[in-house]
This record gives sequence, structure tokens and C-alpha cells, in this order.
Amino acid sequence: MFKIKTLNNISDSCREILRSEDYIVGDNVTDPDAIFVRASDMHGYPFNEELLCIGRAGIGVNTIPYEECIEKGIVVFNTPGGNANGVKELFLFGLCMASRDIFDAVKWVYTYDDSEGPVEERMEKIKKQFAGPEYAGKTLGVIGTGNVGSIVANAGLACDMKVYGYDPYLSVESAWKISQRVFRVKNLDDLLKYSDYITLHVPLKEDTYHMIDEAAIAKMKNDVRIINYARGAVVDEDAIIKALNSGKVARYVSDFPTRRLIETKNVVLTPHLGGTTVEAEANCARMAAQEIDDYLRNGNIRNSVNLPDLSLERSGEARICLIHRNLPGVLADIMPIFAKDRINVENMTNKSRGNYAYSVFDVNSDVDETAIRELEEIEGMIRVRVLEH
Repeated sequence: MFKIKTLNNISDSCREILRSEDYIVGDNVTDPDAIFVRASDMHGYPFNEELLCIGRAGIGVNTIPYEECIEKGIVVFNTPGGNANGVKELFLFGLCMASRDIFDAVKWVYTYDDSEGPVEERMEKIKKQFAGPEYAGKTLGVIGTGNVGSIVANAGLACDMKVYGYDPYLSVESAWKISQRVFRVKNLDDLLKYSDYITLHVPLKEDTYHMIDEAAIAKMKNDVRIINYARGAVVDEDAIIKALNSGKVARYVSDFPTRRLIETKNVVLTPHLGGTTVEAEANCARMAAQEIDDYLRNGNIRNSVNLPDLSLERSGEARICLIHRNLPGVLADIMPIFAKDRINVENMTNKSRGNYAYSVFDVNSDVDETAIRELEEIEGMIRVRVLEH
């Protein structure tokens, strides 16, 4: 039986996969085999030696020290696409809020003082101050066209917008989701130059930190409207506030409030709602549970952020799973151990990702403690697991 510790409230949909007869799941679990996390910051978290994997019910992993984890042989999963529809629907709200001053209009209604006369009469006199442009016929620039950005781009087309998409890391799978009517630009400057609305859907990494800075904003149209449902630090806060105060940026819609942004005019903020829908949380929990289950039971990896995806149908009497550094000669060191200990390999596969690699061997014989120790002593070996049928 496997033990899984939850660090947040996780949708009960995960129980469809992590059934009680096979798993102990809860926030009081000690020495877990896996951790299920949604939003907790795990930097500095005390990882126990038995921990095999972490399942993030969501896409962002900046709260998880996944590079440190791989050095300890801990696989980190996320759930790309699990909350994509929820974010897309929030984007439609953001698009509307970026156009007309609905936020201040709603505040005007609910704080109206009847001393100025009946609201029914007064509203007809002041409503023009909340007017804004229609987005039909305008150009939408989508930065990041992965699981979320691709369906956001398609939603822009459905709103009768011209859509530009930019993503230097676009996967084949995501490319299939994007309408052929989306103009895919190779140069970010082209998107910045021609877009009336810009929406961000990229992870926070070294090359996306402050990608919307003062220099980027200078390349944009006057009165541009920016929507950020990616990560707060993708936009340079100093630069966006300066651009809002000067009028260069007409409105900024963000899911990442700070005190300075709250106090800045023409900013609409939500409290990191992103994919916070009942369906999105259930999808992400179920998806992360499937990833954890398949790794714990079979050693298969899907949607890891620190190891390559690798899946092999089970065969033989046992499965040997090896996490190791991507060094020349590691596989050559493994095979003599198998031969010496009379371990017959029926099937195998190996994949690498950067400085690390993952190798899986299905064998037709028992794997004793001596063989395990010898494998652990190979230079570059990080973790050895043996799964019995």
C-alpha cells in the first residue's frame, strides 16, 4: 500500500484513481511515497528519503524546487491542460474588462448616492464615462500558445478578432489545437507592434521573467490593453505602472494583485482565480492522480518537469527503474551487473532530458539486494527502484 500526503485541499476526483484499498491519502500522512500539492510553496520542504514523486494539480511549478528534487530521485509532475478551459473563460471576462470600464461602472452603481437623484435618471447622464472600444475587428496578440494559449487564440477568432500567436517552444500537440486562421509570428516584436490587445500565457522561467518590460511596452501601440493570466512576474510591475500612468497602456487586467497595482488607475485585478472552477480543479486532481498512480505502480512517467516522458508496457517478472545522470557509459555499466547476477532482460527503454536520464528494464528473474547495491554504486546513479509484478 502506498502513502500519499496532501498539502492542500485536493478535489475528491483524485479518489477515483487513488482508491482506499491501494492508497492511504491525507494531510497527516508521514514518510509518504508521494505528495499531492496544489498551491503550497515547497521550497525548503523537508523531503523524506522514501518520497518518490510529487504531483502538482496545476501547471505552474515555480513553488516546487524540482531541480533539487531530481538530485534526490524525486519525479515532479504537473497537469498541463487540466485547467485550460477555466483560464480561457476567465480570459473572456478579462477581454471585456480590458475594453469597457465595467469595473468602475459596477462600483458606481453599488455606491450610488440617491441625493444626486434617481439612479435611473442619473445613469443616462454619466454612462459615457465608462465607454470603451469593441474588440471585434481588433488584433489580439497571444504570447504562449500551449494548452491554454491555443484555445484562447481560438476564442479570439470566435470574437471576430484578428489573432497573432507567438510561441518559440510550440509543441506539435499544441499546434494541432490552434486554428489555421491564427497568424503565427516568429518575432515577438511583430506581435507587440500590431496588437490592440495582448494576452500572456507563458510559464515563469528565466527567459520569461519581466518579458513585458519598458522596452517591450515601447514597441506596442498606444492605448494597448494587456491581460496577464500567466504569472505576475512575467510583467515588470514598475514598467506597467509607468505605462498606465502615462496613458501608453489603456488598461491592465491581471490575476496577480499587489498593493501597488491595487492603487494604480486603469487596473483590474482578480485574486489568482485562473483555473479556479469546480471542473478545472477536478480535472487537475484526476490527472495528477493518474500520473502518480502510473509512476508508483509501473514506473511510467508522463508530464514530468524534471525527467523525460517514458512509458513501457509491463512484461516479465520484475521492473527495474533507474534515475541517473546523463553520462556516457552508464548503460554499459548496467549490463555487466545483469549478466553477472543472471538477470535476463526481456524489454527495456531509456530516455534523457538535459543532464538526467531514466532507464527502465523488464526482467524475467528475481532482483536481489546484491544487484540493487551494485546498481546504486554506478557513477551517476541517483535512484534504483524494483517493482515486482
